Amino acid sequence: MKSSFSLSLCFFFALLLLQRVLCENRASSPPRGWNSYDSFSWIISEEDFLNNAELVAERLKAHGYEYVVVDYLWYRRKVKGAYSDSLGFDVIDEWGRMIPDPDRWPSSKGGKGFSTLAKKVHSLGLKFGIHVMRGISTQAVNANTPILDTTKEAGRHWHAKDVGVKERACAWMSHGFMSVNTKVGAGRAFLRSLYQQYADWGVDFVKHDCVFGDDLDLDEISIVSEVLKGLNRSILYSLSPGTSVTPEMAKDVKGLVNMYRITGDDWDSWEDVSAHFAVTRDFSTADMIGAQGLLGKSWPDLDMLPIGFLTDPGSNEGPHRTSKLSLDEQRTQFPYVTSTNGLRFKNRGLTWQSRSLLDTVPPESDTFGLTSCMDPKAKGWFIKIADNDIEQVCWKGSTRNRYKAPFCLYKRKSRLASDEDMMYKQQYQGNVHLLATDAMEVCLDASPTRKLASKEIKRGSFSPCKWDTNQMWELSNDGTLKNNYSGLCASMKKVKVNAGFEGIRSWIATGRKGEIYVAFFNLSPEKTVISAKISDLAKVLPDKNLSNASCFCKEVWSGEDLGEAKESISTAVETHGSALFVLDCS
Repeated sequence: MKSSFSLSLCFFFALLLLQRVLCENRASSPPRGWNSYDSFSWIISEEDFLNNAELVAERLKAHGYEYVVVDYLWYRRKVKGAYSDSLGFDVIDEWGRMIPDPDRWPSSKGGKGFSTLAKKVHSLGLKFGIHVMRGISTQAVNANTPILDTTKEAGRHWHAKDVGVKERACAWMSHGFMSVNTKVGAGRAFLRSLYQQYADWGVDFVKHDCVFGDDLDLDEISIVSEVLKGLNRSILYSLSPGTSVTPEMAKDVKGLVNMYRITGDDWDSWEDVSAHFAVTRDFSTADMIGAQGLLGKSWPDLDMLPIGFLTDPGSNEGPHRTSKLSLDEQRTQFPYVTSTNGLRFKNRGLTWQSRSLLDTVPPESDTFGLTSCMDPKAKGWFIKIADNDIEQVCWKGSTRNRYKAPFCLYKRKSRLASDEDMMYKQQYQGNVHLLATDAMEVCLDASPTRKLASKEIKRGSFSPCKWDTNQMWELSNDGTLKNNYSGLCASMKKVKVNAGFEGIRSWIATGRKGEIYVAFFNLSPEKTVISAKISDLAKVLPDKNLSNASCFCKEVWSGEDLGEAKESISTAVETHGSALFVLDCS
């Protein structure tokens, strides 16, 4: 009997060890699938979702697409007055957790949540994902719901108002959600209760929004990552949005997650597509693609492919139009987005023939942005005394033009304060509001108050001054200017206006069987002949012996077999188009 028990125990622990080994291979390649947002905004129903899941299973599963994801506000009632930032229309349970709107998701009735829907998705051979927001809902805080499985600190029972941080409401959904205080056990318990519920439902993928980029909440990301690590279910962890993300910022999260956005929202405009090229170059150069992540790998994420039948950002309407991208632009985006799967990205070794590419150098512009406070580029702010003894907070100025005046903001003057103002002054002691001019009561916001598209280069925005962490700044002795909302630091950087929107780009990769992939991208407004020498390919693929190799070439989009490429590959590429070659060299 004792021997039998010992064998059973050993077998049990062996299974646990095997499960952990399997889990530690999460996201071994970039997760691929379908997300509801671009086509349905927030109004998708269970019937529409399952119809699309069946199409993914039928047509895309064989090509590696395995996730189907319900995007945001699946808990919002689709009734008059409800929209993307409305208040009071969400369905929550007794513990303040979001649950599916039963009218749109009838299988969720009776406290089932998404469990029935997840089983249907799994029966199709697919995996099920959901979108969630930061922290806790404003509706739960207003209702002051109790918190499930709390640690009773100081003999207290905790409620939503004890953990919700109203001053850290999501900047672009201020009526919807706010951060939780992760410094207290109840805040951490609330987050655990959320993700345990998702695991109980059978969720395989979580897209966590308003916690990254300009909205960074590193404390919440860290807690959620730790919770997911301890669950008995493997759930891939993805962060959003990616506005203003830099490799330096991503270093803090890459080991905690499996995916993280590096762009704003991607819609069907050429400007959104072309804006991706510079940021992916930066992340590839920083060796961030396929880095060690949460129990597996992590991947920079370029958002969705806006192809097919779409809606509009923030709309209360489902798919009602086709993508505005031309066929050539869709082909350009498709191989470019999928090139971030750990393949080596190169932007050299090319020659081209074009009359317009070298005519002018785009003018430069000073752009306000946020970065990690550990980034040396964040150190450059100082105090300057202007006329009438007014204090300014200034950037160190142009390194190229010593005669150019530095960029400056004005510290907001102290004023007669109400009792509420006095309370907030104590709370934000050492922090200041920053004004564009000393004559207007509009203050600098760190994070934009609306979601940005990929094409938008964010500059500092201003709005009426209020006691809000998004407008509170702290100047340190080391020259950093830290924001209270995200914990990120301000910086000014030189960018070329429309840089990346024109010109020639390429990437080069090797496949599993030793084949070589070469893609040409024509971002210019006219048809362009692009060429690459085989000898130049050898320079960027030193592990390949191409000096005397015979390379046979095929172009993927046309299906044309080009035969042996002895010295170079060359083709005319349409405006905003691409060419994708497969080379077999021996």
